[in-house]
Amino acid sequence: MTNPDLPYPSQRAPICADNIVSTSQPLAAQAGLQMLRQGGNAIDAALAAAITLTIVEPSGNGIGSDAFALVWDGASLKGINGSGRAPAAWTPEYFAGHTRMPLFGWDAVTVPGAVSVWVALSERYGRLPFEALFDAAIHYAEHGFMVGPKTAALWQHLPESFSPNAAFVEHFLPAPLIGQRVRRPDAARTLRLIAASHGEAFYHGELAEQMERAALTEGGALRASDLAAHTAEWVEPVQQRYRDVVVHEIPPNGQGLAALIALGILEYFDPPALDSVDSVHVQIEAMKIALRAAADHIADPQSMRVSVGALLDPTSLARAAATIGNEASTAPALPLPTSPDTVYLATADSEGRMVSFIQSNYYGFGSGIVIPGTGIAMQNRGFGFSLAAGHPNQVAPGKRPFHTIIPGFITRDDKALASFGVMGGPMQAQGHVQMVTRLVDHEQNPQAASDAPRWQVLDDGSVLLEPGFSRAVANALTARGHQLQFETSERLFGGAQLVVNTGDGFVAGSDHRKEGQAVGY
Repeated sequence: MTNPDLPYPSQRAPICADNIVSTSQPLAAQAGLQMLRQGGNAIDAALAAAITLTIVEPSGNGIGSDAFALVWDGASLKGINGSGRAPAAWTPEYFAGHTRMPLFGWDAVTVPGAVSVWVALSERYGRLPFEALFDAAIHYAEHGFMVGPKTAALWQHLPESFSPNAAFVEHFLPAPLIGQRVRRPDAARTLRLIAASHGEAFYHGELAEQMERAALTEGGALRASDLAAHTAEWVEPVQQRYRDVVVHEIPPNGQGLAALIALGILEYFDPPALDSVDSVHVQIEAMKIALRAAADHIADPQSMRVSVGALLDPTSLARAAATIGNEASTAPALPLPTSPDTVYLATADSEGRMVSFIQSNYYGFGSGIVIPGTGIAMQNRGFGFSLAAGHPNQVAPGKRPFHTIIPGFITRDDKALASFGVMGGPMQAQGHVQMVTRLVDHEQNPQAASDAPRWQVLDDGSVLLEPGFSRAVANALTARGHQLQFETSERLFGGAQLVVNTGDGFVAGSDHRKEGQAVGY
């Protein structure tokens, strides 16, 4: 993983340092680095970066987001699930007449969980005062920030079906141009309330009351009692051995299990040559099986009828591997989440701590709901529920939906090796598989692994290839029966951030598909 070669077109080099922050937005990366320079640790850095991202990259996340994290505390790995639950009014009957969960509006809004993750991580692991983590975010919200090129592009392309409420229009429209200065004073006030109250204002106080008032006025089901019932949950990460490493993910309701299933299947194959037709083919076929399993089984853990252990059972994985031949299969024929918009960051400090952190509204700016006077853009994670009667992921009161966002982590010999993630809806689990195989099978450095062209399996079983794959590989895949198309839109292939522990320090990469950077000292 420290091979210096950069075999793919890139304008970036890996960053080597004792303390590292790698994010999708430069101002957020610098905010995290500032915490490290002020004596904070990797957790403080991750939180400062995440909080700043809610201001400077609102096209992927916000104060009304969900969040997940994996934390290596220097000796062991812990996980936290900050996904919100459905409002108490969301019975299956509530959605009678719908054929699919709403994507926008109040009927897509679940309880936002990101703030609870900020509080829980700071209380358990943070070294700096909680309020200090908000300094950069509040500064940019009050004094303004210049919008970056990729954020501006996403801001300019709100979906045609998007019907935002009046507060959203006031807060986010018209979409700014590249380099335009944006100020968000309402969000600054909200962040000050959260910082001063250690999150209490958000779930039990003034902000909770404002969210309920907006829902009541606009016909939403969310109530202050739903917010008050929310807690972030500490969880034991699920894991899968792959070669000489162990890959760790947050357990369901997140889709990280899909990455582990695919890697568990690939464990039964010798690593093919880098970027060869055999390499791409077997990964795609393993991913099809994993995506089908994820769609059928992953839900709020209390509702799952097939356990994580059963889905990762070696006998089951071996049987699945045996079904993969030289020809393409047709699966999966299933709906996959489609949003490419999320933020991910990775941090590490000189004392050995590492953080893998992800935060997202779900679909760009989320539901199109902004709470008046607060700058809180409400997520639309409710779209992750199913309306199919009897499905483990069927919507129900107080239930957590199937979740796309997943932080990843790798250990070797019970020691931290890599913190990594790939943002972007259905690309996330697929991106995790591609990063792991590149880091482990081919010992690529983090920047090279990120720069490499990617593939993505679509919901009809066809495959997108990113430019960079050779025409010979594409032709050979077509000959095996894969339905292929080259796709030039880089946003469909996610964005990776990676930090690798070399034993002497850290090496990081940051995806050129985003506008962020890896920084360190």
